[in-house]
Amino acid sequence: MSAETLALLRERLATLQPESLAIEDESHLHAGHAGARGGGHYAVTIVAAAFAGHGTVARHRLVYAAAGDLMRGPVHALRVRALAPGEV
Repeated sequence: MSAETLALLRERLATLQPESLAIEDESHLHAGHAGARGGGHYAVTIVAAAFAGHGTVARHRLVYAAAGDLMRGPVHALRVRALAPGEV
């Protein structure tokens, strides 16, 4: 993961006010994947009160919305584990 992409992703996800946030570069697991040439594969584990009362799909939508245009550039794929406090 480029340091710039990591910093941008952390900055974008900070809008969800996470209690904890972990981002892992999984690009090496997808070597040779043609679609990944324009961006990397990442895994995010995020715990935030913003997810309370929301189902999985709604939580993922919140994460993708926060990531914004990064999803059409440096981030090709994002595996998301989004939890509310107390679900850890």
